Amino acid sequence: MGALDGRVAIITGAGRGLGREHALLFAAEGAKVVVNDLGGDPDGTGADRAPAQLVVDEIRTRGGEAVANVDNVATWDGARRLVQTAVETFGDLHVLVNNAGILRDRVLVNMTEEEWDAVVTVHLKGHFCPTRFAAAYWREQSKAGRDVRASIVHTSSTSGLLGNPGQTNYGAAKSGIATFAQICAMELGRYGVRSNAIAPAARTRLTEQTPGLSEIVQPPKDEGAFDVWDPANVSPFVAYLASESCPISGQVFLVQGGVVQRFAPWSPAEKIEKPGRWTVDELAAAASGLGV
Repeated sequence: MGALDGRVAIITGAGRGLGREHALLFAAEGAKVVVNDLGGDPDGTGADRAPAQLVVDEIRTRGGEAVANVDNVATWDGARRLVQTAVETFGDLHVLVNNAGILRDRVLVNMTEEEWDAVVTVHLKGHFCPTRFAAAYWREQSKAGRDVRASIVHTSSTSGLLGNPGQTNYGAAKSGIATFAQICAMELGRYGVRSNAIAPAARTRLTEQTPGLSEIVQPPKDEGAFDVWDPANVSPFVAYLASESCPISGQVFLVQGGVVQRFAPWSPAEKIEKPGRWTVDELAAAASGLGV
């Protein structure tokens, strides 16, 4: 018995890297997988049907069930067709893993409008659109009296949660995704849907281009050493979050190597207070303890 027996899962950006590892493990654990990948370059340009189909072929060779989808998940119609593909092919949908993403790194003063828009669109809208159509499907199932036990796993990043120079577009989008995941949990729990996010630390086409990471993420020179940057290390926790019995919802986790660590959400910290309106001079004298 696999941990995901009987589950139908959509995984976006599953032609390479993290998404590919997720898809292979999900299938090995018994899930029927829709492998979505537009097949573009790391900056989002171009398209290629081959990566998604190659993962499907690998899954089928191993005895699993999968189908390829090459729709652009950052478009309304593409996301709708993606969810339809799962339901029409496998008869249901239980899991959505939002993983697709691109990079267009640039320091803020040199970043173009197009570089900002492209990254924010692929990440934020590319999470919103599939989630919107999957959530609508689960809501209708719930209203029809079905026992929905669905899971959404979103992909954030430490660049968004902790910050990283040269990635204002990517970091802002990834921070937004973490908040999006939490609000989805608040809204969709009534329909039997859990929502969480991961901030994976792994070797992918994107991290190999991330400032300060390209050398760090390389495999260890000692072939017998544990490769903490292997993207396959991340997939078991994603599979756990996707399982029917997992109780976790509304959380964000760092996942790297053998480490899973929960991020505490934004929360109130130190404050200053008076029984009336502050003056600027009073604030100048009293505000030195506010994170300075």
